[in-house]
Amino acid sequence: MSTGEASTQATRIAAEQTDAAPAPSNHVGQALRRKEDPRLITGKGTYVDDINLTGQLWAAWVRSPEAHAKIVSIDTSQAKARDGVRAVYTHEDLDIEASLPMAWVPPGIEVNTPDHWVLAKGEVKHVGDPVALVVGDDRYEVFDAAEDVIVEYDPLPVVTDPEKALESDSPVIHEQFATNKVSEWSLGGGDLEAGFAEADVVVERRIVNHRIAGAAIEPRGVLADFRADRLTVWSSTQIPHLLRPFLSMLLGISEDRVRVIAPEVGGGFGSKLQVYAEEVGCAWASRKLGRPVKWIETRSEGMMVTHHGRDQIDTVRVGAKRDGTITAWHSKILADIGAYQMFFTPMIPELSAFVMCGVYKTPAVQTDVVNVMTNKFPTDAIRGAGRPEATHMIEVTMDQLAQELDMDPLELRRKNFIPPFSEGHETPIGVVYDSGNYELALNKLLEHIDPAKVRQEAAELRERGIYRGIGFCTYTEICGNAPSRIVGPSGFGVQGGGWESAAVRVHASGAVTLYTGTSPHGQGHETGFAQIVADRLGIDPAQVDVIHGDTQAGPWGLDTYGSRTLAVGGEAAARAAGKVAAKAREIVAHQLEADPADIELREGRFSVRGSPDKGMTLSEVAGAAYAPENIPEGMEPGLDEQSFYDPENFVFPFGAHACVVDVDAETGKIDVVRYVAVDDCGPAINPMLIDGQVHGGIVHGVGQALYERIHYDQDGQLVTGSFVDYALPTAAEMPSFETDRTETPSPVNSLRVKGVGEAGTIAASPTVTNAVIDALRPLGVTFINMPLSPMRVWEAIQEAKGGVAA
Repeated sequence: MSTGEASTQATRIAAEQTDAAPAPSNHVGQALRRKEDPRLITGKGTYVDDINLTGQLWAAWVRSPEAHAKIVSIDTSQAKARDGVRAVYTHEDLDIEASLPMAWVPPGIEVNTPDHWVLAKGEVKHVGDPVALVVGDDRYEVFDAAEDVIVEYDPLPVVTDPEKALESDSPVIHEQFATNKVSEWSLGGGDLEAGFAEADVVVERRIVNHRIAGAAIEPRGVLADFRADRLTVWSSTQIPHLLRPFLSMLLGISEDRVRVIAPEVGGGFGSKLQVYAEEVGCAWASRKLGRPVKWIETRSEGMMVTHHGRDQIDTVRVGAKRDGTITAWHSKILADIGAYQMFFTPMIPELSAFVMCGVYKTPAVQTDVVNVMTNKFPTDAIRGAGRPEATHMIEVTMDQLAQELDMDPLELRRKNFIPPFSEGHETPIGVVYDSGNYELALNKLLEHIDPAKVRQEAAELRERGIYRGIGFCTYTEICGNAPSRIVGPSGFGVQGGGWESAAVRVHASGAVTLYTGTSPHGQGHETGFAQIVADRLGIDPAQVDVIHGDTQAGPWGLDTYGSRTLAVGGEAAARAAGKVAAKAREIVAHQLEADPADIELREGRFSVRGSPDKGMTLSEVAGAAYAPENIPEGMEPGLDEQSFYDPENFVFPFGAHACVVDVDAETGKIDVVRYVAVDDCGPAINPMLIDGQVHGGIVHGVGQALYERIHYDQDGQLVTGSFVDYALPTAAEMPSFETDRTETPSPVNSLRVKGVGEAGTIAASPTVTNAVIDALRPLGVTFINMPLSPMRVWEAIQEAKGGVAA
């Protein structure tokens, strides 16, 4: 991937975007309350579970209790004999000839992608692998019927350790391949060998980034209805527009006869960025039975068969001069991607490579990725998707390097910061950061927290057996997915583009509808997008209705993930609104006998510059457009425009975070005392939305660092199958977050914005980890991997007392 020319192109494109340029209004930048919230907090939202159709049937899945086994036989007779059971299907009953999709085919790289069927064929590869589908009249009776399906298994050897999975004597999970290795991929730049030869100090660490769940507040759900040769699917998905063509292909239904609707989703965090077997299976069963078929995921199913994230072992090696100057950086990633490859499964670890330079002017850097299969459920994108893993290994290693050099960790960071830039900085690997001012963010952070004071408090607390520590993280990330020319089939290998769409329709009354191709699941799009459009049309955001998540409403889109919504979808909305505004200016100019260039938008009116009393409101313009007696010759009636926006570059938000923790040396328990976050996502559209995203992201990252872990035992059994075993952070464990911002405009889009939905998660886990290590140093603990559970911390303290490094 090279974006060497993107900086100058992006600057030129931004300068030409006059139609999308902000109008002189004040809605953008205001902390308006979310338009979505009244229906959500009063129980009036509509989720898949709230939707029921006449004649609706229910589905339940028979799932394997074995992690790896041959299917000897499946006896469905008892289940079929139950009253109310309409059908029981196994793989042999399905006429679906293609396996579930995997959408990453990198040029020149061999990727071993096994068949992944809706129902298991011949063998099961992980606990929860579906072997049969039961459909019946009652929601709960089908679960009982599923227990009546008798499956005989012949267990096979299991491997759950990714390092052992690569050994020559390891059980091979898929016989179609001679190995469990999926792919090898590298990205580098600069002279790595010379960089390490130049180094006075080389630090190497083995950093584990363990497996986690998305754990969205609402489980998944599907309702499929095939009638009159048309398929409608309601799904709690992040990607209705991407799900639609794959349902079309897998089921052999013309795409124009497939409609996908994502109602209220209830959180996703990447876990609903997927084409799941349940969506395809319910749609197939509806067509087969001629009745609507519905499935609602249980929480235990969600932990078992909604895709996981992270799960990699990183070996990081950094070289530096004695004065702290970094000379070389080499990261090796061993990613445990589970038993199959889902939509983006083998691509996620590679995303780390694009920000492996972090915010530092590293002259030589290389990232090597090896993906390997084990008998676990697949991983895929979970909030941050590769960037949290990269930032964790970078920022934890920076603290380890500072320790080796006996140098203040902030001084080390300042020593290596890329200087401020506004129109592009090219890293050694050819990635062009759009804009950045990393020292400014750190300085802003230190206005809120005094490390010297924290260390003084720490010395006093140690007398009481409490060990206080402070940790930092200075990060950048890549988001705003994505320039099609970079990520597409001939580039990085994604089988599609990265553009986004929007359509703005002004009704005859002057009310406005925005149709966006993005599909929110809690971010507040309806509010932020309404502010963008309202400013460009001179109206109140309350007059803008935002329609999303329905493939039959508005143009085709590419949905929501990777912090792309504002930088790509918001820009598309701004451009579509800009086109409407341009047409409105022409109509006003024609009616007022003025030059269109002299028409300006002020105080809710399109008026003649210098003559504010001569003008028209948007509703008056709409009336003229739909009753076209007096519009410019050759102009089409109506006031309805759309835009497809394909960015020239990614955007690169950044920031600086700090965390203060107290560790009880007797129990290993960690209390998060303070958390301060300074993030830069460019100019704020709505500061309240930013704070909400940052707060949620921090909790997600702190949760991984301290509490959350998906754990399989050596037999491939899922140990953390419910919230009894999988610990999620609550408000009781979190302090009140202290947030602030710097604003460094991006040259990539006319809004000058960057993404922020994943920022808190990307920064939080290394910030907390560094704080815990800082707290434990007086006890002799100099390094520890996540998850930082009380037991693990206590064990590290005991090992240090015995003279063994943790």
